[in-house]
Amino acid sequence: MQPSPHPKKSGGLSLALGAFGIWGLFPLYLRLVHQVPPLEFIGWRIVWTLPFCLAVIAIGRHGAELRATLRNGAVVRRLTLSALLVGINWTVYVLAIQADHFFAASLGYYINPLANVLAGTLFLGERLSPRQWIAVALAVLGVSLLAWGARDMLGISLVLAISFCAYGLVRKTTSVGSLAGLTIESAVLLVPAAVLIGWYAASPSGSSFGMSAGSSVLIALAGPITAIPLMLFTAAAQRMDYSAIGMTQFIAPTMVFILGLTLFGEPLRPVQLACFVLIWIAIAVFVWDLLDRRSKAV
Repeated sequence: MQPSPHPKKSGGLSLALGAFGIWGLFPLYLRLVHQVPPLEFIGWRIVWTLPFCLAVIAIGRHGAELRATLRNGAVVRRLTLSALLVGINWTVYVLAIQADHFFAASLGYYINPLANVLAGTLFLGERLSPRQWIAVALAVLGVSLLAWGARDMLGISLVLAISFCAYGLVRKTTSVGSLAGLTIESAVLLVPAAVLIGWYAASPSGSSFGMSAGSSVLIALAGPITAIPLMLFTAAAQRMDYSAIGMTQFIAPTMVFILGLTLFGEPLRPVQLACFVLIWIAIAVFVWDLLDRRSKAV
């Protein structure tokens, strides 16, 4: 895979923090739409993401960029691939949750940052300093503690981690803006999403949308709640080293873990505590190295 065609820009870290912060709070939104069957919810996420993106394009007058992208066959093919990857990621996650494999699903998003670091070094020619390698080793040790406890379902975790890592890698190396790219991805997934929604609408229980005004509004909010963090993530990936964005990504599953402890009453297991201590030591070492190198470059 070719190195990123995007020149490095500032502001990548704030965009990444915004994306992972929203994803870290995502369980709060899922609690509000828990009555919607998970697979039907995936369909509605896609269906409402497309009009939201088109509205933003119209308001921001980005139509010329979208039209230019649609005329570029190579870019559209790459966005079709990225759409399939994120669709696989969402589907496997939902199926895992349906089968009560919560631990395996959450583990995937702890493996994902490490996959990003590996992808950055293998495919993008990024180099880690000795201190950064120490940070990665500490994170690997922490995640390994969790993985050992879910080794019978490790396949689910690996599919989730690899699919989203590959999604980010494709978007990082594709010359398209985050908004135009997500609009085309949503259009690619629209037909299977509509099939899902139609199947539920034809079932005896009927469609979840339209049952009540409040429920319908919450389902429609899936559009911006899906689109905004994905746009922030792809914009950040185009501005940052993929290895650095990988380490930042630990924020989201950690926030989910804290929500589980404080709001959802999940018990704290010693292996989880050990994992998080190691991961946050790793992040501290990684950030310390970045700041140290930046201060020496001034």
